[in-house]
Amino acid sequence: MSTAPHRMHQPDNELVDLVFGYMRERLQYDPVPLDHPGDGEQLRAHLAGLLNEHGNAPADVLKLYDHELSRAVISADSPRYLSFIPCAPTKAALLFDMVVSCASLQGISWLEAAGAIAAENQVLRLIADRAGLPQSAGGTFVSGGSAGNLSALVVARDTARRRLGVGPEARLRIAVADQVHSSVKNTFNIIGVEAFKVPTVDRRFTGEALRAALAADPNPETVIAVVGTAGTTNEGIIDDLQGLSEVTRERGLWFHVDGAYGGAGLFAPSVRERYNGIEHADSFVVDPHKWLFAPFDCAALVYRDPRLAKSVHTQDAGYLDVLHHEGDEWNPTDYAYHLTRRARGLPLWFSLAVHGTAAYTDAIEAGLTLARESAQLIRETEHLELLHDPQLSAVCFRRTGWSEQEYYAWSQRLLADQVGFVTPTGWDGETVARFAFLHPGTTMEMVREILDTMA
Repeated sequence: MSTAPHRMHQPDNELVDLVFGYMRERLQYDPVPLDHPGDGEQLRAHLAGLLNEHGNAPADVLKLYDHELSRAVISADSPRYLSFIPCAPTKAALLFDMVVSCASLQGISWLEAAGAIAAENQVLRLIADRAGLPQSAGGTFVSGGSAGNLSALVVARDTARRRLGVGPEARLRIAVADQVHSSVKNTFNIIGVEAFKVPTVDRRFTGEALRAALAADPNPETVIAVVGTAGTTNEGIIDDLQGLSEVTRERGLWFHVDGAYGGAGLFAPSVRERYNGIEHADSFVVDPHKWLFAPFDCAALVYRDPRLAKSVHTQDAGYLDVLHHEGDEWNPTDYAYHLTRRARGLPLWFSLAVHGTAAYTDAIEAGLTLARESAQLIRETEHLELLHDPQLSAVCFRRTGWSEQEYYAWSQRLLADQVGFVTPTGWDGETVARFAFLHPGTTMEMVREILDTMA
């Protein structure tokens, strides 16, 4: 019987050269173009018959991707991408992401990937230090804030069940404000807990409001945790983490902080004090693929006491017994709901090691400065109205006299003309405009160009 590898797994120098040539060209875009949303009918026509029994020439497939598919994708790493939360990975992080992919790392266990996990843990330690968490803190990298919030709040739920001596049938609630991220609401549906909704004060979840809501509730003992937000997605507002942490410590509640977007501000001295109280968090999430300039998909999940997470998330099976023995062990699979896992923290580790933390601070501060300067320009423009002073890098504003249809038509014109990708958002039931600044390459000239189209 032949022992030669299957032809799919044999080296193909032509294919390697083609793909590396394409990647080199993509990495050299300066700036990255926005491109356009795709037309479904046209895309299906281009793809028709491609997946066939005999395959296709690599050059033809890559040409199809380059000319048709890749241009039907709005590039989140363009400096003119100012919607949702952009992504601006460093070239170093992108390049090392390719190294990680080529290595086929199975990043679930110390046994299989000790070197990769040691490097990832170095980054998690850096993030924990910026948050002021103790040396005992640790965690893992997951795919995004949704996965991080889900994993952390499962630990909060099960820790409370053990503490209270109750089973799955018990009614449990977690305190949140109306500005909490949609992934947290979705998590409640998945894990079978209810939301204990607390009114916000100027869109901010405060300790005073939480204390009053608990005092007024007939069954406060069913509230087991509190979720604070370090940078709401829409407006970039940081909750009263200090006040919330005081209440959680008084009542013995789990304190989770969702910093998926705004947590990177811990690296910015100009806003660091706004995060005071995060050092008391039991769990904390930040997405480096947002404002720490890593490629998709990468979220850091950190626990104050990782042993609690390990007791909840460790998966037991005969073939996994070898992973759980005494010794120098850190298995990322034990700290979230996942098993199979890319070593997705390595591109961030490489970029931090190459550029240094000061460069990250400068890049984050650039986004904060851009938000403040844009807010001032909006204040000075007669037909525009600033809706809030930016705390981080999100800016919401109104074009006086515009209807919902006018905002959407304006947004579509901007994208069609490749001036910018700026989608409308909601503000107290009204449609308004919103900027999200993360990319260090975004300039005030770009902002002025966009605002001029609203005249």
